[in-house]
Formats: sequence, structure tokens, C-alpha cells
Amino acid sequence: MAKVATLITDLFEDIEYISPKEALEEAGHEVITIDKEGNKAVRGKQGEARVEIDYGIEDVNPSEFDALFIPGGFSPDLLRDDDRVVAFAKKFMSDMKPVFAICHGPQLLITARSLEGRDVTGYKSIRVDLENAGANFHDQEVFVCQKQLVTSRTPKDLPAFNREIVNLLKEKGL
Repeated sequence: MAKVATLITDLFEDIEYISPKEALEEAGHEVITIDKEGNKAVRGKQGEARVEIDYGIEDVNPSEFDALFIPGGFSPDLLRDDDRVVAFAKKFMSDMKPVFAICHGPQLLITARSLEGRDVTGYKSIRVDLENAGANFHDQEVFVCQKQLVTSRTPKDLPAFNREIVNLLKEKGL
């Protein structure tokens, strides 16, 4: 089963973490939380979720993980000012490891300059940012690009997002 790195900090969209985490764990995968610093807890912007952070970014290496998950909310924007977090995300993209980003999650991939020529979706307010980053934007509930990058727009797209992230890991034999 896959070991899934999850880049997350305060003000993540609660359900965009909780729902995919449950789907991944139900399929037998391990979800590991990573923030700029470890040994703390972060809270969702709706106040529904409190997440213990497993590791600080300095304590992990992309090679230790099979996939990357980036929940939405304000978390991706808060994380992308840290070059270590950006480099961590970029490594998954350059190695073509599975990456799952919902809502504002692709903001971290924009900063990593890893969306040029890729097919994606995301929250409508970042559409222009995605297009300016060279991505081809698709306004649909989920988009799977090159059997590697899975993106979705909003919490209402979670059933499709969860289905595709689990399916992709299964296809990869993880």
C-alpha cells in the first residue's frame, strides 16, 4: 500500500482533508501529515478538524513516499512561501509520482513551476493563475493528467476526487 505525504498547515479546508484521508485509509494507504514544523497540531478553516502534524518538512524526503496529497483552503498558499515545501512538491511532479490536489491545492504546484503543459482543474479563483502557469484548465469535477496528477475544484467534487485518487494508486500497483 502507498505511503502518502500530505502537505498541510492551518486553515486547510476541513472536508478536503478529512474525506480523501478516509478514502485513502479505507483503501489501505497510510496518510502522513507534513508542515513547515513538526510536533504541533493545525486547525481547519471551518473549525471542524484538528490535525496532528507527523513531521516537519526538514525531517522528510520525497523518496520516502509513494504519493503526494495537497488539500485546499488557505493552507497551500501559506505553505508555498517556504522553499523547502515547494521543492518537496516539485520533486513528486518531476519524478512523475502520483500527486493529488483539490481546490486551492494546485497553488503549491504553480509555485513549484511544475504545471507547464499539464491538464488540471481547481477552484475557479485560481483558474487564471493556473493558465498563467502554462496549465490547460478544465472546468470539470475531476481531471486525471498523464495517470499521475489528479485535481478537483471544490468539496462537492470529493466523491469523484476520492474515487480517482484511490483508482490511480491501484493502477500503479500501490
